[in-house]
Amino acid sequence: MLYQSLAIALAPGIAISLLIYWLDRREREPVRLLIRSFMLGVLCTAFPLLVEGLAQRLGIGAGGGALATAFFAFGIIGLSEELGKYFVLRYFAFPKPAFNEPFDGIVYSVMIGMGFATTENIVYVMQYGIGTGLVRMFISVPAHAAFAVLMGYYAGLAKFIPQHRKTLLFTGLFWAVAFHGAFDFFLLIGDSFFLVAAALLCLFIAVRLSVRAIKHHTEISERWNKRED
Repeated sequence: MLYQSLAIALAPGIAISLLIYWLDRREREPVRLLIRSFMLGVLCTAFPLLVEGLAQRLGIGAGGGALATAFFAFGIIGLSEELGKYFVLRYFAFPKPAFNEPFDGIVYSVMIGMGFATTENIVYVMQYGIGTGLVRMFISVPAHAAFAVLMGYYAGLAKFIPQHRKTLLFTGLFWAVAFHGAFDFFLLIGDSFFLVAAALLCLFIAVRLSVRAIKHHTEISERWNKRED
């Protein structure tokens, strides 16, 4: 049972990481950097745990009405989790010489996000069981991947448009926090069918935008490499 639980917790994050690696067909990133990015994503779970723990000690959390729940979802959960991932992307992956085409922003961001999501998944599955792991396999882990793609898309642009670097990096962080916060808000505010549907709609929109972002950066990176060739 323990091995089954761990397999279910690990499988979605690893599968999405391999998918993104496969999509990076032109000039794949060094595996050692991808593994380090994944492991740093694991480590950056400590930051939101600290922030969320402090918030709960101060009496900030879900269940205090729509406004309080919104603040908790966007300002505590969404911001702390995405900010932790952003710091790894910005200060570890972004300066690397191997980060040499726009699509690399998505690759590194997803690796970091999957390290984070996999760690979170293990905790939830060990605490609540395989059923929770199966639900998170199709909802929560893909959500983290979509948020990561959106952040990485703008990081990829920022790397090669230095005059707008700060604005683009902030934009990537903003959209990741916005979608993450909206997704969690609808799940935290209640358990009605319409609220769950609203959360799934947020996920659907984020995934659609992520697919477009991947397609756009793939095209940009191909043109970029042809120009260098």
